[in-house]
Amino acid sequence: QVQLVESGGGLVQAGGSLRLSCAASGRSLSTYAMGWFRQAPGKEREFVADISWPGGTTSYADSVKGRFTISRDNAKNTVYLQMNSLKPEDTAAYYCAASRDVSTPGPDEGRYGYWGQGTQVTVSS
Repeated sequence: QVQLVESGGGLVQAGGSLRLSCAASGRSLSTYAMGWFRQAPGKEREFVADISWPGGTTSYADSVKGRFTISRDNAKNTVYLQMNSLKPEDTAAYYCAASRDVSTPGPDEGRYGYWGQGTQVTVSS
């Protein structure tokens, strides 16, 4: 079993930056593909980014491309989401997820077997 815990959320002004962390326990994340999703109030959860295993290939939703960066530090068993140039529409609860069986899980939530509890990001205008 993998337990995922997100942190780093908070309140930031538009144009600001935040870095979210997803720390794992129970298993090493080094052989898992990882993803970030978000869910705004009243909306469905949506894909933000993923990073494959092996190789570390990344992909992003069009809405965050060029502003967000997903990365991983296997030594720290942690995945990050660097968010720059934040916009009010980025306001959401952000969730990390892990996929053991699919190397490039992408936006398909069914490919992820493990989820964190989420961290709230609020961007003020």
